[in-house]
Amino acid sequence: MTTESPTNGTATGAQAVNNNPIIVGLDIGTTKIAAIAGRKNEFGKLEILGFGRANSSGVQHGMVLNIDQTIKAIEQALQNCYASNPNLEINEVYVGIAGHHIKSLQTRGDIVRQNNEDEIAQREIDQLINDQYKTYIPAGDQIIDVIPQEFTVDNFQNIPNPIGYSGVKVGANFHIITGDKNAIRNINRSVEKSHLKVKDLVLQPLASAAAVMCEHDLEAGVAIVDIGGGTTDLAVFYEGILKHTAVIPFGGENITNDIKMGLGVLRTQAEQMKVQFGSALADEAKSNAFITIPGIRGMAPKEISVKNLAHIIQARMSEIMDFVSYHLKQVGLDNRMLNGGIVLTGGGSQLKHLIQLTEYVTGLNARIGFPNEHLAPGHIDELAKPMYSTCIGLILKGYNVFENTQNKLKGIEVKEETVAEVVNVYDEQTDTHQVRVKKRKSLKGFMDSIKDGLIDLFNEEEDRKL
Repeated sequence: MTTESPTNGTATGAQAVNNNPIIVGLDIGTTKIAAIAGRKNEFGKLEILGFGRANSSGVQHGMVLNIDQTIKAIEQALQNCYASNPNLEINEVYVGIAGHHIKSLQTRGDIVRQNNEDEIAQREIDQLINDQYKTYIPAGDQIIDVIPQEFTVDNFQNIPNPIGYSGVKVGANFHIITGDKNAIRNINRSVEKSHLKVKDLVLQPLASAAAVMCEHDLEAGVAIVDIGGGTTDLAVFYEGILKHTAVIPFGGENITNDIKMGLGVLRTQAEQMKVQFGSALADEAKSNAFITIPGIRGMAPKEISVKNLAHIIQARMSEIMDFVSYHLKQVGLDNRMLNGGIVLTGGGSQLKHLIQLTEYVTGLNARIGFPNEHLAPGHIDELAKPMYSTCIGLILKGYNVFENTQNKLKGIEVKEETVAEVVNVYDEQTDTHQVRVKKRKSLKGFMDSIKDGLIDLFNEEEDRKL
């Protein structure tokens, strides 16, 4: 039996136990494509109602290169999802986007207010943000997202939300994320030709961050490192603000290829050795341990040293972590300024001794981030693995959009919960000290800052051409 999906729903399923819609996340990765359907229960936790995955083909380094092969993999993942719950009917999906074409830059914007006696209004903030879409970027790229970091009003700085303040000038620092137009269109076409509607595109590092972070991580400062098959995604937060994003063009596939070339084995054998016997620290591998690989077409079996295997893995993982350190230095957040350290997630984070290597290379504490923070009890154990962080995060973003839309329809203004800090500020103009409450964004505030309607940017451009 099926029921009508609730307003803004993305799927229909068994008889609804609440009014929340079923949201579906679709993670199109280099090594796998995963489709997960979930719905929030009365406690605000995600109940997983359907799950399917398929081996990915047609995707390299997070970019769709062969649309036909990608469509087949998406359809296979959907079939497996339907097999787990035959009552599902999936129509709309939230899709993750990554790839080495994703870039970011920092900009600064200011406007002088026409009437400085009035309180700052939302339209002025919207104008400030919209002005950033005029920022010059290379031809062929598209501004995907403009995320405000902290605002300033005259002499007052580090204001997360200036609405209600008054002053002559209001400005902000912005984190701008860009991507290649063709790469984004290929993702869109692959999904639509699989008979699905793209509800929205969400940057994979931000989706993964939402799945594995909590309020304490956001406050303490943390770097989310999502090690996927084709790329490693980085999102850095400090004092509740998204400070930096980056896509490092190396991932688990590079390690597999290194093993294949370095040890002279088949790719499937290299992948199996990496998963079963691989270590990110050669010093931790036993020097007297060997792996016997069957010979090809009657050739003699080959013995592989576990220590040699670890040396190959360590070399590539050290390179990835060097990139992480480089990006942290670029934004001035190395030297233990991130109290929350580094959170490793994604399929590549399951390598043995990776935490120790990460701490050694970066000098920061590290841990594995699991997406079970937001999952209801009784979920499939498989889904608590780091490789599904992006997909769970996509569902969370879908619910963030749904809840904001519902509140607007009801006329409810939801005040964002923040971490407050009372500071004493000296005002030069009045020669007085004023007590101000400095607030840092909550996890919901971070989710709100991710661009809603990202896919509309590209649909509008296609319409203009027609």
